[in-house]
Amino acid sequence: MTNPCFVIPVYNHEGAIGSTLESLRGFGLPCVLVDDGSDTPCRETLQQLAGSQADWLHLVVRETNGGKGAAVKSGLREALKLGYSHGIQVDADGQHNPDDIPQFLQQSAANPAALICGYPVYDESVPLGRFIARYLTHVWVWINSLSLEIRDSMCGLRSYPLRQTVALLDEEFTGDRMDFDPEILVRWHWRRYGLVQLPVKVRYPVDGVSHFRGFEDNMLISAMHTRLFFGMLARLLRIHAFRKNTSQVSS
Repeated sequence: MTNPCFVIPVYNHEGAIGSTLESLRGFGLPCVLVDDGSDTPCRETLQQLAGSQADWLHLVVRETNGGKGAAVKSGLREALKLGYSHGIQVDADGQHNPDDIPQFLQQSAANPAALICGYPVYDESVPLGRFIARYLTHVWVWINSLSLEIRDSMCGLRSYPLRQTVALLDEEFTGDRMDFDPEILVRWHWRRYGLVQLPVKVRYPVDGVSHFRGFEDNMLISAMHTRLFFGMLARLLRIHAFRKNTSQVSS
């Protein structure tokens, strides 16, 4: 029996978070909201929402902005402490279609140890530059995972099995900003954990707010790919040494 909740990282999305929550409330699941050091208008909006809808909203406040990855990690850890089995990550800006949520719930129930990850089906609202950039990231993910299994590494609609995910976060480094989403997928793949991928509809974003910092986040993503690349090389060397030793023993 699974016991899921929503996990939503929020940073200055006061214009969209209300409608995003309204679109999710009908699923009857609790929600962990993470205020990632938002400015006063958003912080007050989140406090008002959490106070008026305390029957299903639980607010985590980070005093300073740490980035999307840091907020997601805080939310997943809090969800585990609260006793939930799965954290369904949803972006605050309303780009995810709530009609896709039921398939995540179904797949998490059927595959409770698997990470359920969306891969986007875009409409005309996707910015061309972001569409191209994310495919450059996909190529590096395929290289670093030595596999084509991961169809999309940046979609933010996911269902994390909390016990395995928090254990991975405790044992391995993962980035705190836009580098988090692809990095945790590669490290998940390295551990040979289960992965289920589902098509999802994506629209960009309803409030016009994007927190992708062109130069800074591209540098972080490049650094992430670099450390994963060297991690992949180290894994290859270990696999080669293991096979060599096994061959010598058997002969």
